[in-house]
Amino acid sequence: IRMFVSARKGRKCQFVQILATCFVLSLMIFWTPLDNHIVSHMKSYSYRYLINSYTFVNNSLSINRDNLDRVASYRYLINHKEKCQQQEVLLLLFVKTSPENRHRRDAIRQTWGNEKYVHSHLNANIKTVFALGQPADRMQGVQMQRNLLMENQKYNDLIQQDFLDTFHNLTLKLLLQFGWVNAYCPHAKFIMSADDDIFIHMPNLVAYLQRLVEIGVQDLWIGRVHRGAPPVRDKTSKYYVPYEMYQWPSYPDYTAGAAYVISSDVAAKVYAASQTLNTSLYIDDVFMGLCANKMGIVPQYHVFFSGEGKAPYHPCIYDKMITSHGHVEDLHHLWKQATDPKVKNFSSGFWGRTYCRIVNIMLLCKLHYEDTYPCSAAFS
Repeated sequence: IRMFVSARKGRKCQFVQILATCFVLSLMIFWTPLDNHIVSHMKSYSYRYLINSYTFVNNSLSINRDNLDRVASYRYLINHKEKCQQQEVLLLLFVKTSPENRHRRDAIRQTWGNEKYVHSHLNANIKTVFALGQPADRMQGVQMQRNLLMENQKYNDLIQQDFLDTFHNLTLKLLLQFGWVNAYCPHAKFIMSADDDIFIHMPNLVAYLQRLVEIGVQDLWIGRVHRGAPPVRDKTSKYYVPYEMYQWPSYPDYTAGAAYVISSDVAAKVYAASQTLNTSLYIDDVFMGLCANKMGIVPQYHVFFSGEGKAPYHPCIYDKMITSHGHVEDLHHLWKQATDPKVKNFSSGFWGRTYCRIVNIMLLCKLHYEDTYPCSAAFS
């Protein structure tokens, strides 16, 4: 009887899978002329939640072993091979920046990217480096490169390769990061990739990572996860991806490129995958998702990694925040407020926790959507 029931269940699962496949294929074939925002999301979610297989994607984007020498390789213009040598590194912090953003780099050096602060106040070793390409402006490029060399001479924290620093070369910047980690800092326990307009609550992040070290975590990839995201087919968008570049209705799950953290074993696997995939897809966080998917790595959603919007300014939010997006001019102010020791007093004890629960619900659980922290963060 059990064998009969199992056989019936097996046939039922096969029928559902075939039905789901036919449904998605019909969407792809018959709804292509109507590929607007709503339809593209229906197609992508159908593919993601009904089929949920990206084997075809991996196969179509894989490079033949005979052509591995075609993988892009760029020369270092500025490098620091010694940055991680002979030291135990909790976190290697890779900040994606552009040559002209000197003021952002300086603000980060003075706040959340400050290695000395983390060592003296948090009892941890981090290494902060800035990843960038060549100045894209040919007219000002020579002088800007001189300025970068002078900046690097002062701070010794720039990692630069000789590709043009443009939006369509973001995947090359991603390859720079993973190639550098593989060559010069494979022993760092965690690697974080972040944009230069991000705020990182370093005390909270370090405490979180130190707890993960104690339990020996592996296969870690945390951030703001996008599930079932469709390729943008609108030619006016800077995120436009033509069918020739990516023909499937849905991307594999990935974390927003603004900020995410991975463990060292994930960094090694992603680097290995990046050497076997076509790198023409210029949306770097999606390419990261493709590499991770090929290696069987699943991103984990962390509620205190912000979306596109800024996190609310309040001590009850600061108590658990990890990242917030869109901070340039207010970075010093937010750093001073968020890392103030008095912040912990707001959420300590029964009444403090109750007060902050109410405040966080009011700040995060709104009827209209705000892309900061989800409502569930108020209850975590």
